[in-house]
Amino acid sequence: MTPDYRNSKIFVALPVLDEFDFIKDCVDCINRQIYRNFELFVCVNQQEDWWQDNQLISICENNQRTIEWLQNQKNLPLTIIDKSSKGTGWIGKKKGVGWARKVTMDHISSVAKPNDLIISLDADTSFGESYFKSVINNFSKNVNHVALSIPYYHSITGDEQTDRDILRYEIYMRYYSLNLWRIKNPFNYTALGSAIALPIWAYNKIDGISPRKSGEDFYFLMKLRKFGKIGLWNKEKVYPAARYSSRVDFGTGPAMIKGRSGDWNTYPIYDYKLFDDVSKSYEAFFKLYNQDLDYPMKSFLIKQFKDEKWIEPLLKNNKTQTQFVKACQHKVDGLRILQFLKSSQNSIAGLNEDRLNAYLRKFHNIWELTNLGFDNEKWSFDNSSIDELNILRNFLVQKEEAFQQDDK
Repeated sequence: MTPDYRNSKIFVALPVLDEFDFIKDCVDCINRQIYRNFELFVCVNQQEDWWQDNQLISICENNQRTIEWLQNQKNLPLTIIDKSSKGTGWIGKKKGVGWARKVTMDHISSVAKPNDLIISLDADTSFGESYFKSVINNFSKNVNHVALSIPYYHSITGDEQTDRDILRYEIYMRYYSLNLWRIKNPFNYTALGSAIALPIWAYNKIDGISPRKSGEDFYFLMKLRKFGKIGLWNKEKVYPAARYSSRVDFGTGPAMIKGRSGDWNTYPIYDYKLFDDVSKSYEAFFKLYNQDLDYPMKSFLIKQFKDEKWIEPLLKNNKTQTQFVKACQHKVDGLRILQFLKSSQNSIAGLNEDRLNAYLRKFHNIWELTNLGFDNEKWSFDNSSIDELNILRNFLVQKEEAFQQDDK
């Protein structure tokens, strides 16, 4: 039966750790929604042993202030999942934002109906009053989608170092996504925990989100993409905060911390020709069904899988070429693509700016940028003005949105 989302209830899944200074604005955004059929589930969390750590007890106290404030929001349909108060915190390996998202979404799935929707948020994220309604409309028009990766945009703060670092990171993300769009790769989404929506039935079909200390949003969307189609365009955006944070091991906050010290090695501008190698390898999967042949990722995958014959079980277990190609894509997934890019980039010299310039000249009309005030020859991540970096960011946003809208 075709899902009907027109009157679905929205369940907001919100993990919270040390967020007292941010959550009020986020909840205010929720309260201003014109679509009123929603309920907010907040998991306030930290490790139990932080209560005995003098360096971390301030986070526990911050969480308690958050819980107290939430308890006073009498007009808000709200469920608080307390994994913070003494005796309720995480113990052992069950800890971090991945577990907070899982506990929250699992709780939601136990009380929601199959065609209800989960919206995943972070407490430092803002959005307009039509956001929930836009998600309802999106799934109503695209009933075959198993999830939605919401378009995002980091607001400029006015602090030069913060703005330089967030623009550098967002340019990296936009460039990465644009190249996956360019080669028509199925893993062409951007994974942000604050920008995901999905129906309950899809959540249950994939057995929910897998808890990870960091990167749970990346693996969650990859799991959903292997199950079905992810929508990548939405009329309304979300606006995550530009924020230095070490609450997770990788992602926006840790990237900005590294970047502030001048270390962007983890987030390079990959040579666009490496994405072409990914494309050629994906194209080779069709031919590998009938014959062995070389392809750019071959040696990397043999090393990665520790098996020269890694493809043979896929041939044995998939009786048609279509099934085999899909199995190859699922095995050589978004994670393997990222690992291949990192591994290959290590042997490529040159500046990030030069690689980005080469991409812009090859695939875009560079005069569009220069007419906006961007100096394609002399710009740099370290020395260009915030205005100039923002011109570049917005140019990439425009190009990515063109791809997204074509994919509706």
